[in-house]
Amino acid sequence: MVPASLDDPEGRCAWATSSPEMRAYHDLEWGVPVRDDRTLFERLTLEGAQAGLSWSLILAKREGYRRVFAGFAPDLVARFDEDDVERLMADASIVRNRLKIESTVSNARVIDAMHRAGETFAELVWSFVSDVTVDNAWAELGELPSSTATSTAMSTELRRRGFRFVGPVTCYSTMQAAGLVNDHVTSCPRWGDLGGAVGSKT
Repeated sequence: MVPASLDDPEGRCAWATSSPEMRAYHDLEWGVPVRDDRTLFERLTLEGAQAGLSWSLILAKREGYRRVFAGFAPDLVARFDEDDVERLMADASIVRNRLKIESTVSNARVIDAMHRAGETFAELVWSFVSDVTVDNAWAELGELPSSTATSTAMSTELRRRGFRFVGPVTCYSTMQAAGLVNDHVTSCPRWGDLGGAVGSKT
């Protein structure tokens, strides 16, 4: 759905007002339901990469991530080896953190194995919200949780399957980014655009 306004709407979530890039990401992507594995893999990777850093930095490096990680095609990234890891460690277009880079490769291998077993990452992730976006109703940014019982359950299952860098906080930020939860504040036009109504906090 096209946002109600792209011209600095009244009430936009406060975290998204620092730059045109942040506003565009907020208005066009954040909270929009994602159900394809490649995009979900990107969301999970970038949210993990953000740990300890700012989202504006990660957003500025997103094209670099897309380039070096083969457009986030899990089957291609799954084939990366130690030479590829060393190559990425020398590439300033992404965050050069070995653990984060290695986790992206290992996570791709888990997703690739799921595909070969007839499963999809999207089906697994969306199962934690019964395949329906949870519309929360937060009045202020400070009300948003950093993790929930649902993101903790997701983290536990992803780790069981072999995923790395998927703690409850990273899982919840992925849920927010990929539209499993609608966490725009109620004064933000995007809350209603994406289906916000009475709300059901989880």
